[in-house]
Amino acid sequence: MKTRAARLYGANDVRLEEFELRPITSGEILIKIISDSVCMSTHKTILQGAKHLRVPENVAEHPVIIGHEFCAEVVEVGDKWKHKFAIGDKVAMPPVLSYLGGPETVGYSFEDIGGVSTYSIVYEHILDNDFLIKINSDSYFNGSLIEPASCVIRGYKAAFHLDQSYEHIMGIKDGGKVAILAGCGPMGLVAIDIALHGSPKPSVVVVTDVDTSRLERASAIFSAKEAAKDGIELIFTSSTDKDELIALSGRAGFDDVFVYAPVPAVVELGDSILGFDGALNFFAGPLDKNFSANFNFYNVHYAQHHVTGTSGSTPEDMRDIVDLIGHNKINPAVMITHIGGIDAAIDTTINLPKIAGGKKLIYTHIELPLTAIADFEKLGESDSRFKALDEIVKANNGLWCTDAEKYLLNKF
Repeated sequence: MKTRAARLYGANDVRLEEFELRPITSGEILIKIISDSVCMSTHKTILQGAKHLRVPENVAEHPVIIGHEFCAEVVEVGDKWKHKFAIGDKVAMPPVLSYLGGPETVGYSFEDIGGVSTYSIVYEHILDNDFLIKINSDSYFNGSLIEPASCVIRGYKAAFHLDQSYEHIMGIKDGGKVAILAGCGPMGLVAIDIALHGSPKPSVVVVTDVDTSRLERASAIFSAKEAAKDGIELIFTSSTDKDELIALSGRAGFDDVFVYAPVPAVVELGDSILGFDGALNFFAGPLDKNFSANFNFYNVHYAQHHVTGTSGSTPEDMRDIVDLIGHNKINPAVMITHIGGIDAAIDTTINLPKIAGGKKLIYTHIELPLTAIADFEKLGESDSRFKALDEIVKANNGLWCTDAEKYLLNKF
């Protein structure tokens, strides 16, 4: 059958093409991609092409399908998997295929599967290793956001602290103080949500961002009053002053600091506000392979400061996020600020750093220019469909939602 997909041929060479997808084998599954969330990692991949760690050297002859934050519907099941999967199942998957022992990753490395496609083939080895995850959700966008959200929870799990015997206690400190620096972008918003509604719970969460519009949106989504009901003091600030931030920790410094921007000054600020036995997670992946920042090793020795970095997630992380979403503990829709069709995918990915806002969500079976949710009202003056979408999201605190998605897929 034919599929339409955005295929990478090399650095700054990505093309939207229709081509014949081979028949699946008895050990494979055919999926219909419904939605894919655009990731900054894909932007970096397009810039680098074959120089990227996860992209094959022969990509010019064997182009790969981009996109890895997808949600799909099963449309054909090979005999081997008919006991486990059925037509109509909603599915998502972690893209990094760690079991292969190399850098191979969906959305970077393969010709037959990727998020910016109408149809893709799930390989037998993916299924053999239980990397295709069924999700119980009435929406597709939640499925597309499971992967980025699971990367955030991986960062929380990677934090560690030491007891008196220097045994590692994994995860953020229970009842501790958390700082999320540059934390009002899409991934930072999930970090806030998990800090407030995950486990273990901190006692203080301080979120910083120098972008006042992002800061205002985040503080409107997450209520300090509601957080206080769970015993958490939630503070939003634009301050980048070490002393001011330490004061917000109660002068002791922070137990866990997350850095959500690959900026040396932000890394160094995070280091400077750590308390005793404090853990810093460098979440934001830099493009520059020589990226570096100063780190106080006196405090590494005498104050037990630790630093970790995380990239990607595991199937376990994704299942944890599925559970949090399923129990309505977190709402990944806070990330989404724009929607678009498959025709908008390439330009959106290439220009991603220049487009303000949070996550850009692509629906691969419609054609629609990238559109900000905030622009629905204006567009609704001349298009009744956007007027209806505007009314739906406004009834949902301005956030993308299941009803909006159903309307979009039906009317567009």
